[in-house]
Amino acid sequence: MDQPVTSLQRPHVVIVGAGFGGLATAQGLGNADVDVTLIDKRNHHLFQPLLYQVATAGLSPADIAAPIRGILKRNANTRVVLDRVYGVDTEHKRIILGDGEPMSYDWLVLATGARHSYFGRDDWAPFAPGIKTIEDATAVRRKVLMAMERAETEADPDKRQALLTFVIIGGGPTGVEMAGAIAELARQSVSKDFRSITPRCAKVILVEGGDRLLASFPEALSAKAKTAIEQLGVDVWLGQQVVSVDKMGVMVGEKFIAASTAIWAAGVQASRAAEWLGITPDRAGRVPVGCDLRAPNESAVFVIGDTAACSGANGKPLPGVAPVAKQQGMHVANSIIAAIKGRSIEPFQYRNYGNLATIGRNRAVADFGRIQVSGHLAWLLWCVAHIWFLSGYRNRFVVGANWLWNYLTYTRGARLITGEVSPDLPATLVPRPALRPLNI
Repeated sequence: MDQPVTSLQRPHVVIVGAGFGGLATAQGLGNADVDVTLIDKRNHHLFQPLLYQVATAGLSPADIAAPIRGILKRNANTRVVLDRVYGVDTEHKRIILGDGEPMSYDWLVLATGARHSYFGRDDWAPFAPGIKTIEDATAVRRKVLMAMERAETEADPDKRQALLTFVIIGGGPTGVEMAGAIAELARQSVSKDFRSITPRCAKVILVEGGDRLLASFPEALSAKAKTAIEQLGVDVWLGQQVVSVDKMGVMVGEKFIAASTAIWAAGVQASRAAEWLGITPDRAGRVPVGCDLRAPNESAVFVIGDTAACSGANGKPLPGVAPVAKQQGMHVANSIIAAIKGRSIEPFQYRNYGNLATIGRNRAVADFGRIQVSGHLAWLLWCVAHIWFLSGYRNRFVVGANWLWNYLTYTRGARLITGEVSPDLPATLVPRPALRPLNI
């Protein structure tokens, strides 16, 4: 039996995923003559660009998340369904939900995002977690803080050094931001709180398989980012391939790094949307879409955000960043309204307003095309942009106040370790044999 909608006379738009793209689509349809159902397996919208700050105790989870229902409470034509989608029946225009009941649609928007990709080595996931959800971020935070707590009482110098060694795999924006934040946490924020460990004890290593950090930025800014992060005490390994990851540490090339904490920031894999639609995905699992963002041979199915493989005006694939997803979401909303009114659907054109990446305190890079900025000014621009795009005035105020307090005091107020504390410590550390390198 089909799920009921608000009005059987109006077109029914189903949006799967309440990330940046899905939420933008729902907001764009807020005043349209349609019924909208937004489905997500979580009840909150998450500002993913700041997840790394939750993982490094700079912010609390509630600071970067907001209830979906609260965000869309003024959209009278929209309802929110907390459920998981397991399949799409495009022939009958239905989706299959967790309870097995189908839901009919007139228009379907798939904005289901992406998950971690370990390039065929999923067995590394327990030892090198990535950060895509609040649960991921709090688990990494717990791991980082527990390593410091255990190092405080560890008498064995080898075990202590392993506990205070943090390896971040991947030199994109997430990896760079994570490495800088851990370096600041380990070397500055805890310097007055611990007695047996000092800022000089911590070792942060950033491993990148390419020849430079922030490959999507101009080379000049990549070089400045490398200099800035090295000034924070981070060891940058470029052109290095990860061979293995286990509870003992990370094998990079022929060198074994004894480390209790490894964090994955090297790659992502799109959701199962291509499988649902019976479409051959690209190498990252994304659905190839046309210039109107519709799935191949599907006039009523749009795919956006990290789920879609879409090319820009220069023919290159668009990056999986929030501005792309938000612009695509608004474009799909306008396209649906146009189609209902009998107008043609215009091709999507992405407007790149610039790229930002922060490295740490007073350190960031910003690329605005002809204008490139680094240092303190870029850091201020990064702060303002991220506060502006947060959902809700409360979150903007809280994050701004936290950042100001952290800046003035060098402290991080979210250093909470939740869950039962395990007494297990790493076993004796021994080098690992060299294995076949993995390109990342």
